[in-house]
Amino acid sequence: MKIGILSRNAQLYSTQRLIEAAQDRGHEVKVIDALRCYMNINPDKPQIHFKGEELSGFDAVIPRIGASVTFYGTAVLRQFEMMGVYPVNESVAITRSRDKLRSMQLLSRKGVGMPITGFASKPDDVKDLLEMVGGTPVVIKLIEGTQGIGVVLAETRKAAESVIEAFMGLKANIMVQEYIKEAEGADVRCFVLGDKVIASMKRQGAEGEFRSNLHRGGSASLTKITPQERRTAVAAAKIMGLNVAGVDLLRSSRGPLVMEVNSSPGLEGIEAATGKDIAGMIIEFIQKNAASKRTQTRGKG
Repeated sequence: MKIGILSRNAQLYSTQRLIEAAQDRGHEVKVIDALRCYMNINPDKPQIHFKGEELSGFDAVIPRIGASVTFYGTAVLRQFEMMGVYPVNESVAITRSRDKLRSMQLLSRKGVGMPITGFASKPDDVKDLLEMVGGTPVVIKLIEGTQGIGVVLAETRKAAESVIEAFMGLKANIMVQEYIKEAEGADVRCFVLGDKVIASMKRQGAEGEFRSNLHRGGSASLTKITPQERRTAVAAAKIMGLNVAGVDLLRSSRGPLVMEVNSSPGLEGIEAATGKDIAGMIIEFIQKNAASKRTQTRGKG
């Protein structure tokens, strides 16, 4: 097979591992920077060019699209889809999962456990909004944030009002969520592939840090998940329409709560914590499904 990897940096751990796993299984691999692609949107013969060369003959494409380039990256992926190339994650599913508010609404509609979440556009509504989510402390999140950036814990009502009003003054879109105290600054990353959780790890925030992101100094360790956590993670990925997803759960007194569904989960932390060949499993999943072009169901909202 000829496999394309949409990645801006071929030296990143996740990209390198996918290259190695594909080559070990006899596949041809090309790393493609989506921002260097340009497209001919043509009903008869859609094309993608990359650095003066037409990209053709691909059987599958693995999108490793960063949040900052979602718009252009998914446009390039959509073009591959128009050309009949199998995407391990579809463009519509990535766009759906990247919109934090939209993804929370979709999960809520399907009855998936999640923290109580509020959203408003006017500072006048802040007091009532805080009451809606159960009062302080609350977690305030930029909808466009990633890797823990733009996530603030406000422990008092005054602090929450100040932070929300500051974000609104900057015309930033935010969500306000209840703080799950019993999670104790930890979450569980479930790595979903197809309809299974193939690996899981517990991420613990650094001392004095409520965010558990590894990029923020958090640590990762192997953890065993419950059947309910497994079902919740698989359901969340399916609702987004993702074949490959990192589903982040909080362990609460009322069961697992989905915090986020990541369409380009990193491989380094999960492979180190579990010792599993996640990259190899992804390539084998592509081998099994690319010929029939089976992806998750489209158009879920």
